[in-house]
Amino acid sequence: MGLFRDKGVVYKPAENVNLGPDSDESYLKANVKAPRMAGFLAKIFVWFLESRIFGALLLYILKKNNLIHKLVSNAVVEESPVFVPLHPFEELNEKEVKHINSDLSPSEQVQQAMGCLPLPSEKIVNGLKPSFCRWTIMDYSKAYTSGEITPYKVAERLVAAIRESSSPPLDMAFFINYDAEDILRQAKESTLRYERANVSSRWSDACCIMRLRSCGAIIIGKTNMHELGAGTSGINPHYGATRNPYDPGRITGGSSGSVRMPAALCGVVGFKPTFGRVPHSGVLPLNWTVGMVGVLAGTIEDAFLVYAAINGPVPSHETSAIPPPKVYFPILQATNPVSNITLARSREWFNDCSDDIRTCCSQALYKLYEKYGWKTVDVTIPDIEAMRLAHYLTIGSECTAALSSYLENLDIAESGWDVRVALSVYGAFSGEEYIKAQKLRNRQMKVHRNIFTKADVIVTPTVGVTAYPILNDALQTGELDYINGAALVRFQIAGNFLGLPAVTVPVGYDKKGLPIGLQFIGRPWSEPTLIHIAYAMQRRRDDGVDSGVVAAVAKAKAMVGWVS
Repeated sequence: MGLFRDKGVVYKPAENVNLGPDSDESYLKANVKAPRMAGFLAKIFVWFLESRIFGALLLYILKKNNLIHKLVSNAVVEESPVFVPLHPFEELNEKEVKHINSDLSPSEQVQQAMGCLPLPSEKIVNGLKPSFCRWTIMDYSKAYTSGEITPYKVAERLVAAIRESSSPPLDMAFFINYDAEDILRQAKESTLRYERANVSSRWSDACCIMRLRSCGAIIIGKTNMHELGAGTSGINPHYGATRNPYDPGRITGGSSGSVRMPAALCGVVGFKPTFGRVPHSGVLPLNWTVGMVGVLAGTIEDAFLVYAAINGPVPSHETSAIPPPKVYFPILQATNPVSNITLARSREWFNDCSDDIRTCCSQALYKLYEKYGWKTVDVTIPDIEAMRLAHYLTIGSECTAALSSYLENLDIAESGWDVRVALSVYGAFSGEEYIKAQKLRNRQMKVHRNIFTKADVIVTPTVGVTAYPILNDALQTGELDYINGAALVRFQIAGNFLGLPAVTVPVGYDKKGLPIGLQFIGRPWSEPTLIHIAYAMQRRRDDGVDSGVVAAVAKAKAMVGWVS
């Protein structure tokens, strides 16, 4: 359709972009032009999209209306393409860190990480458990070691909770598969190891799982998620819609941002290390250069311990950093957190979210300044919408390539209707468009590198909206809701597409009592600094929690904002 070819944007070289608050770079909000569809309407749309007569025209219109042609396909980008977001390792001279020997085993690394944590503290306030406070790995380890409780007893309660969550009147659909007998068997073995003062185990599995098993972790099962990670809601027509623990009538969130997005929507911590820090070995290679192994945990301490277990290169793993980066762990025992932290905020981007989220996250920044003296500086990050589209194009192209040998033998009718739309769109991207997206990746990597000369981290809300309702018409077909989808991934892209480390911490609630997360994006390999910042944020949030706040939370948290 060259006759109708859109004129593309001509991008300045990254080094010529003014990144200051007075920059003339304009912020373009997501230009999503696609109505929400589910049920019968989604089926009709899929029929047209997959037809030889109408499909090509529909795909062209979708790409044109959503500015893919203008911002990516036909754009002029001076930078050369970067296909894998591997960053050279540089000594960052981070404060309050401990160098970890590279030849330590996963369990030895976890022991080193435990030595960096403060002693477990009392979590009950006036007989009530503070909002967002949870029992941690350290709490359980202490209880197991003392004999106060055993892994087997905990596993019994867990199995009962899973069964209860999967029973009428409403299946929460947290798991697609679990084996109660296997869970209890693992827990019995773990109990015996504690009795014999030997808490490790040996298994063969995907690298990250194998490392967790070697530290004595009990693998519960396979959790449910959006089919192929091809959507952001977590609604899966095959295994049920995963439901939010704060409101079962709402979504949990999914890809892309498969750790940070659901973490923010469900009120937990999500930690994504630098690309190459955790090996992909044994993980389904759906998106080679965008998908990464990360951690969902109740607290930043737990996320840190899991990270300690799974990080480190595999010599045969082609996308590990060369040479392997040094490993440093943050020392979290100091009375005061790391000082002189500077946070970069791109104001228009930061504010492109719901009023409740903007208010809550702005209050959180003020609390960091008030408590620790950390300053927030305004910067300009250009072409964020172009980065989002380039990220989407990269995901689609790599997913198509990864599934190509399977799709020939797959009955497309076995896939959900929403996934069939995604696969049709993914298959419409050309090699030329993929190359253009990788040019934009390189440009944004340079832009972010320049931002990090002005600040230690970039701060944003984690998502643009809190968890939205699950509608009945989506349960059997999935749904196409690209407007909410764009709002959910708005702040996820830099971590995924540019391979940067990032962490989200819950900081409050909206008017409906739904969790709100604040995200910190760091320099490559700056995991210790991110953990320090997230821990300080968590401490400041929890320090002020009292019984009055807990009571307010129990009453659906009627007030917007910061928990203090």
